[in-house]
Amino acid sequence: MEKHNWPQRGEAVLMNTFKRDGKVMVSGQGSFLTDAEGRTYLDFISGIAVNSLGHSNEKLVETLVNQGQQLIHSSNLFWNTPSIQLAEKLTKLSGLGKVFFANSGAEANEGAIKLARKWGREVKGPNATTIVTMKQSFHGRTMATLAATGQEAMHKDYAPNLSGFDYVTFNDIDQLKATITPQTCAVLIEVIQGEGGVNTLSEDFVQAINEIQQEKQVLVIIDEVQTGIGRTGSYFAYEQFDLDPDIITLAKGLGGGFPIGAFLAKDDLATHFQVGDHGTTFGGNPLATACANTVLDTINEDNLLNNVNQRHKQLVEGLQVLQAKHPTISSIKGRGLLIGIQFDQAVDDIINDCFDQGLLVISAKGNVIRFLPPLNVSEEEISQALDIFGAVLSTQ
Repeated sequence: MEKHNWPQRGEAVLMNTFKRDGKVMVSGQGSFLTDAEGRTYLDFISGIAVNSLGHSNEKLVETLVNQGQQLIHSSNLFWNTPSIQLAEKLTKLSGLGKVFFANSGAEANEGAIKLARKWGREVKGPNATTIVTMKQSFHGRTMATLAATGQEAMHKDYAPNLSGFDYVTFNDIDQLKATITPQTCAVLIEVIQGEGGVNTLSEDFVQAINEIQQEKQVLVIIDEVQTGIGRTGSYFAYEQFDLDPDIITLAKGLGGGFPIGAFLAKDDLATHFQVGDHGTTFGGNPLATACANTVLDTINEDNLLNNVNQRHKQLVEGLQVLQAKHPTISSIKGRGLLIGIQFDQAVDDIINDCFDQGLLVISAKGNVIRFLPPLNVSEEEISQALDIFGAVLSTQ
């Protein structure tokens, strides 16, 4: 491809909010990305858990073309059939009663926060609007979801922060129970903290959440933005835990690369939103929801949940072999194809060397490298990733 100095042109016109390495990605196929210089990479980032069917999936491309030729947008003044079909599928899969479609995970979490606070005021009293979240959580970058995110470093430049959030240490039962008050309307939690280091809820903490939900009249909101839609080997990660969510939030893998978010709520909870209480211009448009329908249909038709669980076993077993050779790996954690490799050293050099060797991986907090391949990644591609990763570790 002819060189156009794209990075320099981008730096001249785009805000400097992302750490880019200078490569320009121009095409993708399956589990692989190709840059402007023609080099191909095995993509175990998947757009940060977004490209659930890989790149340029034939079914998804066909949906984009067909729905684009039929109807892209008509506004929420009218019904559209793909959004109704998608809502039917999501409610059936989750057991929750109603859906609101948005455009991103932050918007989905924002809507969940609004619904929880409105419920708190109407059911528990005018002051019952506080939401408890976890330290090291990540829920988005809007002012509300940033305030919900339990990371002080992300708050410091945007004060005054939205009030009404209390933070507790992940899996600290005593701290959680001490933080719940009559003013608490909800607990917002990721069952696996992706950005926070691939940290998983303990069974005891799950039980504590259940007790609070039942005894203190507190809603449970589960942020499934990164973990949902097959990423952990089930449609929703909460299915693998003894939890009964009142609200779940979705985005990332739901559209397979096309922007879409959603939050689902139990029927009686959803009635607290009436006409005019919440809205969106683009959310639930026919093109986005048609893409999400194709993602869900493909997961089902191609038995991708089974593939996720098989590839998880293969990947973890391979990483355990590498761990035995490289004691700098302190632990391997996560579920499905959300895998974290914890190191006892900084991981930037490892990630950069993987990139140089043709494997794309991403970090998380606490010296963790995340593997996030597409849900349809093959056995051969997992083996290739392990070979590259092992070779890189041997040079450290």
